[in-house]
Amino acid sequence: MMPDQFDPDPRLQSVLDRLTTYYPRAIDPNLERTDRLLNDLGNPHLSMPPVLHVAGTNGKGSTLSFMRAVAEAAGLSCHVMTSPHLVRFNERIVLNGQEISTPDLINVIEEVEAANKGQETTSFEIITAAGFLAFSRRQADLCVVEVGMGGRFDATNVIPSPLATTITVISRDHVKFLGTDLAGIAREKAGIIKQNVPCIVGPQIRAGLVAGVMDVFEDIANAHNAPLYRHGIEWGYDVLPDRLILHTQTNIYEFPKPNLLGDHQYGNAATAAMTLLAVQDKLPLPLSAFEHGLTHARWPGRLERLTSGALVDLLPPHIELWIDGGHNDSGGMILGEQASKWAAEDGKPLHLILGMLNTKNPTEFANFLLPKTTSAQAITIPDQPLSLTADELAKSLNIPAASSLDAALRQIAENETKPARVLITGSLYLMGHILSR
Repeated sequence: MMPDQFDPDPRLQSVLDRLTTYYPRAIDPNLERTDRLLNDLGNPHLSMPPVLHVAGTNGKGSTLSFMRAVAEAAGLSCHVMTSPHLVRFNERIVLNGQEISTPDLINVIEEVEAANKGQETTSFEIITAAGFLAFSRRQADLCVVEVGMGGRFDATNVIPSPLATTITVISRDHVKFLGTDLAGIAREKAGIIKQNVPCIVGPQIRAGLVAGVMDVFEDIANAHNAPLYRHGIEWGYDVLPDRLILHTQTNIYEFPKPNLLGDHQYGNAATAAMTLLAVQDKLPLPLSAFEHGLTHARWPGRLERLTSGALVDLLPPHIELWIDGGHNDSGGMILGEQASKWAAEDGKPLHLILGMLNTKNPTEFANFLLPKTTSAQAITIPDQPLSLTADELAKSLNIPAASSLDAALRQIAENETKPARVLITGSLYLMGHILSR
């Protein structure tokens, strides 16, 4: 089983297991196989509803969830494609606001398999083709599609003329395939920019700006005659005590603060709003939809406080339980900033529980957080074959290991007598395990 191909339904799991046998490499950036497969299916991607295509290292899902919420608040029906999922594989393909049913998902995957005729293709390519096939068969007003990895050679990058392309923050992740140079990573993400299609670029970390990522976006947009809207250049935003102010070169818009927590969500909400404003000529939305959508987005496992469930029950009432799927340097930076904000607000001790994949760099992520915590423990992500063991993670970060997530929480509960917070983080797969309990 691949690390991101799991589902609690054994019928679907058997299909997902079979997909991993088509090609020995789980990731092989290349569009030729996807083009061939879609052609054999009758090119369903050419008859989908209008598409918003979202790339970036961090913030894609949150930005996408704001776009969807605003569109749905305007009464539009949306298809949505995201990855990875947290609990059920069906989360990846949403048809008209509802997760695809398991029988329909199995049927459409098997239809793609039959068209593929056993030829080499990755499981992600089959799943992407299945999603596009499902989208083409169901009427909707809009598709919001998240890039899986990178952009230029991602299987989703076959839409010839989307409504808009959106690029969120650039940082280091999937370095085996994308490298560590931020300008080079930006070039891969900018591969989704299309001829004459507006591209909206969200806020970037300082290291990215120093590396020249905005220049990369400008060069590629110019080569494609694509209108470019870069945060800090063509547009920006300000945060007031109770409002989010978005300003373009010609207008100022006033919106409520977004409902998703964390200061970074201001940038994600503003990027989503800027994208939708940039396509108002083709997808007109009333400002009332922005008001409602930005305050009603849902994106679980990202700076989320849990208030009930088995894990909450392990803690006394004076200890809050928070989770976040951050796992790379910019994710660690965001959580470090949130830890500082919490400390300034109420000074509650922060206890950290970390579980990470062996494909990630624990030090790059945790160094932003560890100096701001009262305690930290490492755990193994349950039922995840690519998880670092608790001992491996503990050794790399020089923190103690816990035998399980429950044991880590019990240790905190037994020793913390004051009002405090627990933050469990390090992997979206760990978030999926938590939310499935």
